[in-house]
Amino acid sequence: MVDRGGRRATNATVVAVLAALAVLVAGLLFARHGGPDRASNAPGRSAPPAATPSASPVPSASPVKERSPFTGLPQDRPRPVLAVKIDNVGPARPQTGIDRADLVYVEEVEAGLTRILAVFSSSPSHLPDRVGPVRSARESDLELLRQFGRPALAFSGAQTRLLPVIAAAPVYDVSPAHAGGAYTRDRSRPAPHNLYASPSRLLAAAPDASASRDIGFRFGPAPSGGTAATTRTVRFPSASVGLRWSAEQRRWLVSFDGRPAAATGTGRLGAPTVVIQYVTVRASQYHDRWGSTSPYSETVGSGEADVLRDGKAYRAHWSRPEAAGGTEFTTRQGAPMTFARGQVWIVLAPRPS
Repeated sequence: MVDRGGRRATNATVVAVLAALAVLVAGLLFARHGGPDRASNAPGRSAPPAATPSASPVPSASPVKERSPFTGLPQDRPRPVLAVKIDNVGPARPQTGIDRADLVYVEEVEAGLTRILAVFSSSPSHLPDRVGPVRSARESDLELLRQFGRPALAFSGAQTRLLPVIAAAPVYDVSPAHAGGAYTRDRSRPAPHNLYASPSRLLAAAPDASASRDIGFRFGPAPSGGTAATTRTVRFPSASVGLRWSAEQRRWLVSFDGRPAAATGTGRLGAPTVVIQYVTVRASQYHDRWGSTSPYSETVGSGEADVLRDGKAYRAHWSRPEAAGGTEFTTRQGAPMTFARGQVWIVLAPRPS
C-alpha cells in the first residue's frame, strides 16, 4: 500500500532542496563573474566577458607596465636608441623631426655656435619619416652617448683624425659611409645644410643597437620650492637659446638666436622640461676645416643645473661619476629632481666662470 501523502511530502522536500541548490549555484556564479557590472540588459542573453555597462564609466586603475626612462611616458617595451647630430645655424632652420625626439641636447661647437644631438627611442609609428639636416659629429658626443650603452649614431662625417676614435667608441656608426641608403639630399636647400635621413632605415642598419635604459632621469610631480619663471636665455659665445613658458601649452617654447624655433610641418618647438646643465667647455684636440678648435663639453663629473618645468625654475645639482653611468639630478635638499613627463631638452651651457 502506497502512502500518497508521504510521497507528496517527499517530492516537495526534493523540490525545495533542488531549488535551494539552484539559488546557491546562481549566487556563486554571480559572485565569480563580477556582479551586476557584467550583466546584460537584454533578457535571456548573457553579456560578453568584456562588457562593463555603466552610466558613469570609471577609468581603469591598472598600473602602466612600462614607462620610457627618457620621457616618463608609457611605452610597450624598450626600443633601440638612435642619436642624430643635427645642424643649428640659420640656413639649417627649420629643422625636421626634432619634435619627435625623446631627448634634445644642445651643445657648443666651433666659433661659439650650437648644434643639436637628438635622441630617438620610440615605437616605429612615432618615429619621423625623416630627420635633419644631419651634420658632423664631435668628440664630446662620444662621451655623452656612453650612458646609453651602444646606441646608433647618425652623422654626416667627422674630422679625419676623429674617425678612428668614433670607430673604436661604443656606438654603431650609421653615417652615410655605413648606411648610405638611409640618406637623401634636399635640393631645395643649400649644401651642407640639406642632408636628411630616415630613422627607420638608420635603425635597420644597426639591428643590435642598445635599447633604452635608465640614464638617471626621474619623472613625477614637481618638488616643493622653485622660483616662478616665464623666460630664460642661455648664451653661448655666438648663439643663444631662448625659453618662454606657455601656460596654455604647458611647455617651454624654444627660440634660437632670438627667433622662434620650429620643426617643418609641425610648428613651434618646445618641451615640458628643459634642463640647463652647466658644464666645463674646453678645447679638444680636434679642429674644423677652417682651423677653429672644436669645443669639448664635459658631461662626466658634477655641477649645477637649472631645471625649468611648470612655469618654475629649480636650482639643482647634477652628478655623473663615470661615462658608462647615467646623470642624476637632485634638489638643493638632496631629493631627486623630478621632470615633467614628455620630451626633455638638455642645454649644455658653459659653466659660469
